[in-house]
Amino acid sequence: MGRSGLALVLAILISFHGTILVRSDGSDHRYKEGDPVPLYANKVGPFHNPSETYRYFDLPFCVTGKEKEKTEALGEVLNGDRLVSTPYELNFRTEKDAKLVCSRKLTKEQVAQFREAVKKDYYFQMYYDDLPIWGFIGTVDKEGKTDPSEYKYFLYKHIQFDILYNKDRVVEISARMDPHSVVDLTEDKEVDVDFRYTAKWKETDTSFEKRMEKYSQSSSLPHHLEIHWFSIINSCVTVLLLTGFLATILMRVLKNDFMKYAQDEEAADDQEETGWKYIHGDVFRFPKHKSLFAASLGSGTQLFTLTIFIFMLALVGVFYPYNRGALFTALVVIYALTSGIAGYTATSFYIQLEGSNWVRNLLLTGCLFCGPLFLMFCFLNTVAIVYSATAALPFGTILVIVLIWTLVTSPLLVLGGIAGKNSKSEFQAPVRTTKYPREIPPLPWYRSTLPQMAMAGFLPFSAIYIELYYIFASVWGHRIYTIYSILFIVFIILLIVTAFITVALTYFQLAAEDHEWWWRSFLCGGSTGLFIYGYCLYYYYARSDMSGFMQTSFFFGYMACICYGFFLMLGSVGFRASLLFVRHIYRSIKCE
Repeated sequence: MGRSGLALVLAILISFHGTILVRSDGSDHRYKEGDPVPLYANKVGPFHNPSETYRYFDLPFCVTGKEKEKTEALGEVLNGDRLVSTPYELNFRTEKDAKLVCSRKLTKEQVAQFREAVKKDYYFQMYYDDLPIWGFIGTVDKEGKTDPSEYKYFLYKHIQFDILYNKDRVVEISARMDPHSVVDLTEDKEVDVDFRYTAKWKETDTSFEKRMEKYSQSSSLPHHLEIHWFSIINSCVTVLLLTGFLATILMRVLKNDFMKYAQDEEAADDQEETGWKYIHGDVFRFPKHKSLFAASLGSGTQLFTLTIFIFMLALVGVFYPYNRGALFTALVVIYALTSGIAGYTATSFYIQLEGSNWVRNLLLTGCLFCGPLFLMFCFLNTVAIVYSATAALPFGTILVIVLIWTLVTSPLLVLGGIAGKNSKSEFQAPVRTTKYPREIPPLPWYRSTLPQMAMAGFLPFSAIYIELYYIFASVWGHRIYTIYSILFIVFIILLIVTAFITVALTYFQLAAEDHEWWWRSFLCGGSTGLFIYGYCLYYYYARSDMSGFMQTSFFFGYMACICYGFFLMLGSVGFRASLLFVRHIYRSIKCE
């Protein structure tokens, strides 16, 4: 299948399941007085557990029987959005005062259901003309009470919508719950509830084009920006000191090495070589498990390309706040389209390493990242189904993802693999490799793999950890993150530090006459991923209020996949930097 054919298949799949990145509800957002404006209820859930969300009408709110589910894009479904129309009628510029939605008698079971929701700080989310609205469904009265059994639980029964408009367009909306209009849910008994709502309209000068700025500004408030810039300056100073320090040491040491080796050549030939020159016949000996090594490099390169593309989309403003599911759609589509890069990189490198079974290598490349991700998804989707949460993907969505993987990802991976196999490039080694490997001398414990990985991962992690808090608070909380330019700078810093620290550790390893640097450089580069997972533990217990089996398994499960992706991506960056460095130093000396 040609590339244009694959693009066509992808276009059909995406159009079948909704729009790609820019979504709209089909309206042009212009209304006349009295026109119905779309209001959709999205989800409800515990405020501190962002992954644990349920459908709005899973709670016994007013239903008319005319509620319609909205067709959603792929990314929206992946995001856990399930939009459904509501009985609230908020027609354009039509004021309503304490309008009755419905009167209903709540049974004991329904009272218990609402009470449990109020106890867990349930919030609701709606969309009015594509603008988000939140509110809490109830409140807990803890005043003057120390024993939780004395707490009183109240359900809000009156919601006030304050809507701002500019000419014929909706610009802003907020929802306020009336604290004086509540119903007591403390006891297990039937209660009568009148659900009401009020709509107030007010004109504003804010233009329609700027209506989303209110949400972006929350993450770029002056005190937040100060912390971000402090984080960047801190990282930059770390990077400059580190890179300057390493560059100085390496330049000086290498200069001394080159002079020493040049003098050794002029002096007696029978003098024994020492240091990294001594192992020149082994340094380009291919690593063990070369198929796995090439597959890791291919997957890491694909994830690196994916990250760069995501940053490009973020910097041109595709991921504005509440562009529901845009990020998820972009991840799925770009991952599918970049699989050819993984196939080409892995197979061409495997052929350079004189590997023979390139088909098996290609299969390994295809499963290396997708395999663990698929297994984790199966487990977490089962958990979500048991909880009846909106995070459980419908069968149709799973089918679309499987079709994308089968019709786009796999063919591109194979095409990339065939191109890599036919590239016929040879491994560029500046020195000849001897027939038999030299024995590695006994080394102190801190020169073994794990201590070296700990050293290599700490510095890149220290350059990003302040920014990590904001990203976690956005992904696993309700903060909005929009400062992608700062995040991009931090990402570049992360790459530079990873490359430098890996090169330095590779040099010290070679100087100690240990020639098995291939896997070591990959593991040292990727070790930052393990530090990020360590930060997950800290964030979960010290900085968040997440609880419950579902939220905990979602947090640690998906973060394990993300950190594994980071491990592969930064590992390939570390290895590439080390390979350039090792080639450079061995090209600069004459070896027998």
